[in-house]
Amino acid sequence: MYLINKINIIYLGMLGLTLPAFAGEVCSNSSQDSIKVVKGQVSDYYIPVNKTYEISGVVTDSKGKPLEGATVMFFASPMHCNTDAKGLYHIIATDWDKHLYVFYPGMDFANVNRNVDQRVVNIQMKPKVKANVESIVNLPRQNAVATTWYNPAQVKTNTYCNPLNISYNYEPLNSNVKPNGSFRSAADPMALMYKDRYLLFSTNQGGFHHSDNLSDWDFTSASFQRRPTDDDQCAPAAYVSGDTLFYTGSTYEGLPIWYTTDPFSGRWRQAIGKNTLPSWDPCLFLDDDGRLYLYYGSSNEYPLKAVEISREDFSPISKIYDAIRLLPDLHGWERFGMNNDDEVTLKPFTEGAYMTKHDGKYYLQYGAPGTEFKTYADGVYVSDHPLGPFVYQKHNPMSYKPGGFVQGAGHGGTFSDKHGHYWHVATCMLSLKYKFERRIGLYPVAFDEDGVMYCSTTFGDYPTWNADKDLNSPEKRFTGWMLLSYGKDVKVSSTDSTLTASSLSDENLRTYWAAKSGNPGEWIEMDLGGNKTVNALQLNYYDYKTVQNNRANDLYYQYQIFASDNGKDWKLVVDKSDNDRDVPHDYVELQRPLNTRFLRVVNLHMPSGGYFCLSDFRVFGRADGHQPEKVKKFTVKREKKDKRNAIISWSPSTQAYGYNIYFGIAPDKLYNSITVLGNHQYDFRGMDLNEDYYFTIETIGESGVSPKSPVVKVK
Repeated sequence: MYLINKINIIYLGMLGLTLPAFAGEVCSNSSQDSIKVVKGQVSDYYIPVNKTYEISGVVTDSKGKPLEGATVMFFASPMHCNTDAKGLYHIIATDWDKHLYVFYPGMDFANVNRNVDQRVVNIQMKPKVKANVESIVNLPRQNAVATTWYNPAQVKTNTYCNPLNISYNYEPLNSNVKPNGSFRSAADPMALMYKDRYLLFSTNQGGFHHSDNLSDWDFTSASFQRRPTDDDQCAPAAYVSGDTLFYTGSTYEGLPIWYTTDPFSGRWRQAIGKNTLPSWDPCLFLDDDGRLYLYYGSSNEYPLKAVEISREDFSPISKIYDAIRLLPDLHGWERFGMNNDDEVTLKPFTEGAYMTKHDGKYYLQYGAPGTEFKTYADGVYVSDHPLGPFVYQKHNPMSYKPGGFVQGAGHGGTFSDKHGHYWHVATCMLSLKYKFERRIGLYPVAFDEDGVMYCSTTFGDYPTWNADKDLNSPEKRFTGWMLLSYGKDVKVSSTDSTLTASSLSDENLRTYWAAKSGNPGEWIEMDLGGNKTVNALQLNYYDYKTVQNNRANDLYYQYQIFASDNGKDWKLVVDKSDNDRDVPHDYVELQRPLNTRFLRVVNLHMPSGGYFCLSDFRVFGRADGHQPEKVKKFTVKREKKDKRNAIISWSPSTQAYGYNIYFGIAPDKLYNSITVLGNHQYDFRGMDLNEDYYFTIETIGESGVSPKSPVVKVK
């Protein structure tokens, strides 16, 4: 006896066509398989067939009573049968049909796996049991409840916290995701103002994110993807001319340049069908005089290029100039490696050109040394002309963040807000499942009185005042809300595999914890160690056993957060039980401060079948007490044989959970910083060989920040 395995032929009589409809698994590697060829009116159909036999047995309840009318089937198969009055069933099977799946009203589904040679399978059903979840969990879908601290109808915020809480797209179904499964990523960002909104473009998003305050983001689709396994648009470039927005992506062989006067419609037209230069990592810069320039390149061999191009057909109209080449022998921060410590594996990469014009000067930015490193940074060269020659700025790198929760701040773009203040969007390292798994950070930028361009990343992964706040100094954007969650004890509802709950409070974006499921009722509970004033919370989700590629419209997270003074009596603080937004790094700014010791997050919904999984649950606010004491015995020992390197050390301070090391080219230009947690020494390899440097350090604790130590000069 042979059966066409799990395949039906559907006859579309009115059209005179025959089409196969596939359901379940099609197996073609069995020695018993053969092929049945069906001659159709339009084409032939090749249908695998398998040798079949009968499986039988009795279905009973938990007390052994036969159940009449129970449905016996194979999992993910159209093959069904019902039991008779004696509970007996007969079903046709193949060797591939091992998973019996049985339903009876009022009973849990039965899942029985048989051996290939097993022909009689008796099945006992169990009564359906309600899910056992804690009383504080409200499982039925309902409107979220407003509390004293959070109103779900009030979506607009005054602050944000890196990494940006945007709907990061998933990697397409290609070889990048095969070893470790689905992952989100966005990188190589640039942003601009179009009319009254900020538009954020980045790699492989199938569109762009947009905001009116730089903290609350929406997404508009604008996919230019040609093949399903390819990125949509890698390292895109865009510029605005009047009411028209132009856009393109990275290419070696030539891509269209698109334009639109209504980007929110999702529709674009081609200005040209194919550009003429191998412009990977392009930047399109429209100068004040109406002339258009292209900067491009991504290589560890070749320099970045600069050229003027036609506004009519985008072809080059000037000479193509070598603009920037890396000099790692002179610039320590340009060296390859996680800590600029690998000069063997590969030469460093220069990429991500971006042009900013300020006060008549042209600031050409570039990324180095590699996107998978915490030392990924942006430097800058300056010129009086858009095509150079460009001179290396003494203060470099311009954008730099090798420490803290979010690390790396390279390959980005600089833009100004509605008040005329500058911001820099940059690529942040994650590189856990794959080296190009990345996030996006946003940092304030300024130009000092000497025209030095600098980016403030100090407290760059803490709550920050957004663009609605008219602040003329980047340093003033830090809210002063300190980290309260670092190293705190965490309890969890369950743990899958070898993952540990300690990852929830270790301030490490590259470690994570996951429950045994994504079911409603899974929870985490954090003890802050005493009552603290809480101003904001950040839930950093991670994809564990998620199945998703590219973008979907039904991705959302739902949860509730409860607070308690004693760990027993709980009150609802944040209710996102009806949230329908994709918030992978959900940042919650409380409407008023919360005083509490314990916080509990209860899962209600995870997207795409993923388990309840977080890399960190971060809590911000203040603890009572005096500010931490100033750092003592701060020393910087510059290496004599290689002045690109120094060992920085200090004595531990009381009330400290971490330290900020500041450095720069002058006592009043200490623009760069390094956050160090859980250590009192740092191996710094980011100095320029022939430059004098100045250093200071401050203690960071739950009650605030200490005064800075005396400035140390190293030659």
